[in-house]
Amino acid sequence: MFTGSLVAIVTPFHEGYLDEQAFAHLIEFQIANGTHGIVPCGTTGESATLTPVEHERVVALAVEVAAGRVPVIAGTGSNSTDEAITFTKHAKDAGADGALLITPYYNKPTQEGLFQHHAAIAKAVDLPQILYNIPGRTSVNMTPATVARLAGIPTIVGIKEGSGSLQQVSDILHQCGETLTVLSGDDALTLPMMALGAKGVITVTANIAPAEMAGMVNAALAGDMDAARVGHFKLAPLFSALFYETNPIPVKEALGMMKKIHTELRLPLTPMSTDNRDKLHQVLTKAGIL
Repeated sequence: MFTGSLVAIVTPFHEGYLDEQAFAHLIEFQIANGTHGIVPCGTTGESATLTPVEHERVVALAVEVAAGRVPVIAGTGSNSTDEAITFTKHAKDAGADGALLITPYYNKPTQEGLFQHHAAIAKAVDLPQILYNIPGRTSVNMTPATVARLAGIPTIVGIKEGSGSLQQVSDILHQCGETLTVLSGDDALTLPMMALGAKGVITVTANIAPAEMAGMVNAALAGDMDAARVGHFKLAPLFSALFYETNPIPVKEALGMMKKIHTELRLPLTPMSTDNRDKLHQVLTKAGIL
């Protein structure tokens, strides 16, 4: 259902508040450059420090600006099942095309807990849902067996797999077949994952290089792996540079250098160090972005 290069879009702030004009401009930039979908309120969107009112406004604004030109998949996950249901209901009411649901963080649930959490959300809200497994952020890994159980629920249509394990990706694809769309949760592993059968990526890099990410993914989807490989290696320095420090610090710094947003984060995230900022500037200049 959801394929291609889907941007995990940042949430721009100015003087502590959501910068709605900058956010709208970012979405237009993405659509104009071939991005296949907008994913607001994910980790890259600093969802953990948005108030509930801000969270809902970001989702509603994304839907309003996208205006049906590309799908909007709202980040609605939480470590509270009830809160995740509330956010997912709002996303549906706002007109989002789907929801991205991170595995509960900090609670460290069992595999049965993960299953019951996602099953409860799927039962409560009739909206296409994408699981999001990223154990480096959540401290719990959703196993392929649990993913396969959840794939039997019609509302659950995909997974953003960010474990970093190609073996796990292979196991998910093998066990779920065509019942679940697998998307990369790691830009650098997008091409290897697509070689196994993944259908795209929810990407940080597309924030600053949307056309290039879309081009690589389009080539892979078309079976032109030579062209996709060229795109991968062209983008590889960006994949590394955008993780010099904790995401989304570098990508917001990059967008600030591009004059697209104010380089503003919310604590406990802090501005990029001078050394890393200089390195990032060099990479962006060499890539032709600056």
